[in-house]
Amino acid sequence: MGIHVLVGLLGTACYVIAYALVQLKKLRMDANSYAYLNISGCLCSLYSLSHDFNLAAFVSQAFWLLFTLVGMRANRRALS
Repeated sequence: MGIHVLVGLLGTACYVIAYALVQLKKLRMDANSYAYLNISGCLCSLYSLSHDFNLAAFVSQAFWLLFTLVGMRANRRALS
């Protein structure tokens, strides 16, 4: 198993942990840590895709990252 596969699995773990913590009410969706887990998951997945490219997965990850960053910016503006 190559390093890109392990990094991809780490990304999946980030997504699953973020989702589980929100569902268990241990983490709020507007928390920075939730966004950072999603960003980490996305970047790990994109790294993995750089070795075994899949266009559909790449597009999904790119939009996931974009929407996470937009959401973080909106939360920061709402707090100021």
